[in-house]
Amino acid sequence: MKTLLTACAGAALLATMGAAAAAAATSGYKLVDRIAGPDGGWDYAAVDAKHNRVLVGRGNNVMSVDLATKQVNGTFGTGVGVHAALPINGGDQVLVTNGRADNVTILDGDTGKLLATIATGKNPDAAAIDPASGLVLVMNHSGGDITLIDPKTRKAVGTIAVGGELEAAAFDGAGKAYVNVEDKGEIAVIDIKAGKTLARYKLAGCEGPTGIAYAPADKLLITTCDGVAEVVSAATGKIVASIKIGDGADGVVFDTQRKLAFASSGGDGTMSVISIAGGKAALVDTVKTQTRARTIALDARSGRLYLPTAKAGPPAAPGGRPGTLPGSFELLVVSP
Repeated sequence: MKTLLTACAGAALLATMGAAAAAAATSGYKLVDRIAGPDGGWDYAAVDAKHNRVLVGRGNNVMSVDLATKQVNGTFGTGVGVHAALPINGGDQVLVTNGRADNVTILDGDTGKLLATIATGKNPDAAAIDPASGLVLVMNHSGGDITLIDPKTRKAVGTIAVGGELEAAAFDGAGKAYVNVEDKGEIAVIDIKAGKTLARYKLAGCEGPTGIAYAPADKLLITTCDGVAEVVSAATGKIVASIKIGDGADGVVFDTQRKLAFASSGGDGTMSVISIAGGKAALVDTVKTQTRARTIALDARSGRLYLPTAKAGPPAAPGGRPGTLPGSFELLVVSP
């Protein structure tokens, strides 16, 4: 799908950002390694600092990749339609969203052993930890609500109705969550303690918002749409900048140390590097990755980025979606 910026102001912003990008020096980020893994699909990736590894949701499995040895365990844990594998309790456990089972499971962080199963809404997808409350928010993509989970007690402690097809969430650290609503082209502002939606920020010129990150110093949200990243005031919902990025964008992360956001686009196989500072945003680099590399994880310690991908193969049935070429799955490593 292609994103069309219908407002003249949006077009002007894109032109400004494009000019800034042309004038700027490259960021120095580049693809430095490829770590092969087993065949199969994938979704979110996350860095587990305690175990120095990357976890990737892989269909009915959780894959772990040791960052020191590059050793891959394709079946660290199991699930049913796994989307996210999120380290919790300091990495002692891993929370897994099971989209086809309408639940999350909690695994032992060392062994992958099942510790608990918790019911959620329909098709749990993304999951993230609120730094203020310590609760895990599980975004139920098809159910249109959020399941709140206490990782200490391993129990669901509430549900927040939002509506629409929910994607990723970001947090301001003071009790608010910002959740992308994919089918409505908006960000829902959530008061976690009150358990309610406070506001809805419409994203003009944004089609299918998925990934979202928060830049705390500037109180700005970065959300990825198809072909554009919208930079939005967390306080007001005002669009500060619309930055042209690659097609098929999905994930985005923000590095607070380097004040850079990284948006991964699987359609054209690029990673956009966006500077966020002084209340302003600018595209500073476009790094070539690989097509289908659409999700992304940041290791805040090293600044390295990890993007799972695989080459497209023939569809399983004529006229169907492309399959995955056997033997082509890799975890890409991008380094400053």
